[in-house]
Amino acid sequence: MTERLTPAGVARAAALLREGALVAFPTETVYGLGADARNGTAVAGIFAAKGRPHFNPLISHFPDAATAFAEVAPDARAEALAARFWPGALTLVLPRRSESRIDLLTGAGLDTLAVRVPAHPLAQALLRAAGTPVAAPSANRSGGVSPTTADHVLDGLSGRIAAVIDGGPCAVGLESTVLDLSTPTPVLLRPGGVTAEAIEAMIGPLARSGAGQPGTLRSPGMLLSHYAPGLPLRLEAREVAADEALLAFGPSLPGAGATWNLSEAGDPAEAAARLFAGLRWLDAEGARQGLRGIAAMPVPMAGLGEAINDRLRRAAAPR
Repeated sequence: MTERLTPAGVARAAALLREGALVAFPTETVYGLGADARNGTAVAGIFAAKGRPHFNPLISHFPDAATAFAEVAPDARAEALAARFWPGALTLVLPRRSESRIDLLTGAGLDTLAVRVPAHPLAQALLRAAGTPVAAPSANRSGGVSPTTADHVLDGLSGRIAAVIDGGPCAVGLESTVLDLSTPTPVLLRPGGVTAEAIEAMIGPLARSGAGQPGTLRSPGMLLSHYAPGLPLRLEAREVAADEALLAFGPSLPGAGATWNLSEAGDPAEAAARLFAGLRWLDAEGARQGLRGIAAMPVPMAGLGEAINDRLRRAAAPR
C-alpha cells in the first residue's frame, strides 16, 4: 500500500528514502520518483517500479548548488547557469568527481552525472531532511505520460512505491531542460522548463542532440555502446576459460581468472545494483591479471533482467 503524505509528512518521506524505499514527490516541473542516489539497490528499485527498459542515466537532485557541485566538477559556464537558474528547471550534465559517492547505477556507469536543484518548496524540504542526493526520474510507468499531480502518480505506481507527497499540481508541468556541459561545445539534450534562448543569452550557441556532437553520447539510450570495458565482453557464457574474467549470475562457473557475481541468489534487483561496479572491477582486475576478456553468464529477461541484458549488449557492441 502506498502512503499518501501531506506536506507535513516530509520527515516521514525523508526517513523512507534513507531506509532505501521509493518516494514520489512534487517538483516545479513534474512529480519525481525518488530514491537515495547513493544506494544502488534503491536506485534499481526505480527501474523495477517504472518498468524502465534501459538503465538510462537518472537525474540526481540536491538542495543547493554547493551540494551538487560536491559530486560533479563545474566549469565557469555551469557556475554561471547555476547562479541564474538554480533552484529551477535546468539539469546540467557534468564530469563526475572521482570522490563522488553517487552509485554508478544512478549515472548508468558513465563518467558524467546529471544534477539539478529543484525550486519546489516541498522538494527542497525533502532534500534537506533526507540529507542525501535523490535520484528521480518522472514518477510514472515507463512510456506513460509524466505526472503533474499525486493522483497521476498513484494511477500508475500505487503499490509499487512506499509513499507520495501530495503537493498539488506542478507549476511548470514540463520536464527540466537537460544541458550537457561535459564537452567544450554545450549540447541541449532535452528542451524543457528553461528555454534554449535564455541559456544561449548567457553562454552562447548550443548544439542540439543528434547533431553529431560528442555531448549527445550523454543522452539516455542514444549510443549503442555506452560504457564499454576495455576487455572484450562475451555474452551468454555457459563456460569460462582460465584466461577470462567472469561476470556471474546465480551459481558461478568454475575456472575463471577473476569473478564478480551479480547475485548468487539470482535476484535481478541485486544484479542491477551491482552491474556497473562489476564491469569496472572485472575490467581493472582482468587487465591486472593479463586476461583476454570477460565472459558474462546469461541473465533471464524477466523484470529487471531485460534492462540488464540491454546494458550488457551495449557493453559488448563493436567499438
